[in-house]
Amino acid sequence: MPERIAYVNSGNGEYKLKFQEAWDYLDSLQQHKLKLGLEAMESFLDKVARPDRKIRCVHVAGTNGKGSVSINIVTMLAKAGYRVGLFTSPHLSSVRERFRINDQFISEEEFAHNATQVHQALGEEKITYFEFTTALALLWFAESAVDLVVLETGLGGRLDATNVVTPLVSVITNVSMDHEAYLGDTLSSIAFEKAGIIKKGVPLVTGVDDEVSREVVTQRCRQMEAPMYLFGSDFWVINDSSGGWSWHSSPQLDNRVCTDLRCGMKGDYQQANSSLAIAVLELLRGKGFHFTDEDIRQGLLGVHWPGRLEYLTLPGNKNDTAEGPEHQDDNIYRYIIDGAHNPAGVESLVRTLKKEYSYKRLIVVWGSMEDKDLRQTIVPVAEMASLLVLTKPQGERAAGPDMLVEVLPEKLQRICRLIAEPKEALRFAEAQAAADDLILIAGSLYLIGELRCNLVGELVDDERN
Repeated sequence: MPERIAYVNSGNGEYKLKFQEAWDYLDSLQQHKLKLGLEAMESFLDKVARPDRKIRCVHVAGTNGKGSVSINIVTMLAKAGYRVGLFTSPHLSSVRERFRINDQFISEEEFAHNATQVHQALGEEKITYFEFTTALALLWFAESAVDLVVLETGLGGRLDATNVVTPLVSVITNVSMDHEAYLGDTLSSIAFEKAGIIKKGVPLVTGVDDEVSREVVTQRCRQMEAPMYLFGSDFWVINDSSGGWSWHSSPQLDNRVCTDLRCGMKGDYQQANSSLAIAVLELLRGKGFHFTDEDIRQGLLGVHWPGRLEYLTLPGNKNDTAEGPEHQDDNIYRYIIDGAHNPAGVESLVRTLKKEYSYKRLIVVWGSMEDKDLRQTIVPVAEMASLLVLTKPQGERAAGPDMLVEVLPEKLQRICRLIAEPKEALRFAEAQAAADDLILIAGSLYLIGELRCNLVGELVDDERN
C-alpha cells in the first residue's frame, strides 16, 4: 500500500498518490493472477457513476493487429479534428503509454489523480492490474469529454475487463492461436471468446478469414442481430500501379470508394488493418462523425506505432576493440523492432522481411515468454538469421536462453549465442553487425520495451526532470 499523503489544507484524512506511488501500487497488483470475468469491473464502475456509459467508443478485439487498427482509427479521426481517446496494452516502458488522447499521453498528474480515484473507490476490494488500468482509462476519458474512445481488449473478449462497454462499433481483427491456456486450444474456442464482445444490434467489422472462426463469429452476430461487415467481401482493397491502393465497399457500406491510399506503417498486412479502420469510420459516419477522403489519406500516412515493424537507423559506437568483423566507415546500425510473439505475427514479420527489406546478414536478438508456442515462433525467424542471440526479457514468465535453444533443430543451434541479459545481448549483436546488415529485435514486447528504450529513449517525457 502506498504511503498516504494529505491534501494541502486538508484535515479530513483524504489522501492522494504521487505519480510514482500510483505506478508502484499498480505494479503491486501483478501479484494477483490473471482473472477473467466482469464482476469486479461492474462492481467498481457502479461505485464511480458508470464512466463507461458517459463515453462513445469503438471496441477492438483480435489475436493480432488490434493496436494497428486502433491507432489507424485514432489518427484518421484526429486528422478530421476530433479528440479521440485510445486505451491499449501492454506498454513498452512507461505505463502512461496505455492512455492517450490523439497523440498526447496521459500526464503524470492525470494518471495520479485518476489512480487515486480508483484506489479510494475500491477500498479493501482487490482487482487485477488490467482491471485497474481499464478503470483508470474509463475515468480519464469520461472526465476529458473526448469525442470517441477506441478501447482495445487485453485478452480474449467475452470475459475481458473492457467488455463492460456498449460500443458504437465492434471490431474483431482476426483469430489465430495465442493464449491457449486462457482462451482454449482450438480456433473455434478462441473465436468464441473474441466474439463475446459482439453486442445486441451493434455492427461488427472483422477480418476473420479462417472458415471455422468466421462461422463462430457469424453465428454470434446472428444471435445478437448485429450487422457484420467482412473484409474481402463487404469491403476490400485494390492495388494500383503506382504503389498505392484504393478502398472499396459493397452496397452494405454505400458503395464507397477511397483512392490514392498509402500506409505509413510497413508490412503488406497493414492494408488489411487500415481497411478495417476505414470501414469503422464509414459506420461512424452514420453516427454523426464527419471526415473527408483527404483526412483518411493523410491519417494513414501519419500512423506510427512504436515497436511494430519499426525501422531505425542509428549511429553506432563501434571501435577498434569491438568483437566481430571490420565495420564500414559510415558507422551506422540498422534495426527492425517488432513485437511479433505468436505464430501469426511471426509469419507476417517473416513475409515483410523477405519482401520489403534488403540486407547482407540478418542478426536477430530474440526473447520470448515461456507460455508461447516457442517452436512455431522462433524457428521461422532463425531460418532467416545468420546469427541468433537468445536472451531473457524481464518478467516471471520469461523463457531463459537455454530453454529457447532447445526447441531449435541442431543446424540452427550452431548459429546461436546465449546471453541472458538483454542489453548485453544487444551490444554483442551490434558488435557483429556491419552497415549492410540488419539487426532484428523481436519475440516479446517486454524485450522490445527494454531495448527500444535503450536505443532511442522513452516514448513519453519524464515530467519530473
